[in-house]
Amino acid sequence: MADGVDAVIFDWGGTLTPWKSIDPAEEWATLARAAAPDRVEEATVALLAAADAVWARSRDEHRSATLAEICELAGVPYADHHLAGYREFWEHATFTDDDVLPLLSRLKVDGLKVGVLSNTVWPRGWHDEIFERDGVLDLLDGAVYTSDIPWTKPSPEAFAAAAAAVGVEHPSRCAFVGDRLFDDIWGASNAGMRTILVPHSDIPVGQVGHSEGDPDAVAHRLAEVYDIVSAWR
Repeated sequence: MADGVDAVIFDWGGTLTPWKSIDPAEEWATLARAAAPDRVEEATVALLAAADAVWARSRDEHRSATLAEICELAGVPYADHHLAGYREFWEHATFTDDDVLPLLSRLKVDGLKVGVLSNTVWPRGWHDEIFERDGVLDLLDGAVYTSDIPWTKPSPEAFAAAAAAVGVEHPSRCAFVGDRLFDDIWGASNAGMRTILVPHSDIPVGQVGHSEGDPDAVAHRLAEVYDIVSAWR
């Protein structure tokens, strides 16, 4: 691995944004009530099954998906005006950690590139709105959301895309910060990145991966990432 770090790339859910456990049945019921009001229970069950299938595919085959695809698999109509209740359901779980703004600001002052790589079925615009609301969008040099690309973490192609998004030629010049030992730590390490584990999340059983990565460092709060990365420069 090459010495030095030029960029720090972060996972989103469970890392930049603290993990919130939710009820998946209620999550998808919010969409079913808007998209299929005459068969809410049936549509909710179908959406749950479709979501489980695409996340299993992400884990096993590292292939991405979108909300629209989940609806298609479930046989539920998809339209933007169906999504208000779904977004409202998630709102409380989207706020970035209090350490994020000062941490990203310090990294930028030091001349480091800052990026995001998130396994998500949500459209890019939703994530941009979240970061803009929390005052950190302008601190990002690049962001890759798997809903926009064919792959998910832990595919090395996803990490290479994130490095390219922040203008770094090779992943070995990046540090990756995440909360999942498979998607984030194992995946980033295999792609050639240094890794920092933030062990804050209760990973759903269906999303636990097949391997466990061995992080180069552990940060028990995001603020600690700064000193870890500084020592690698």
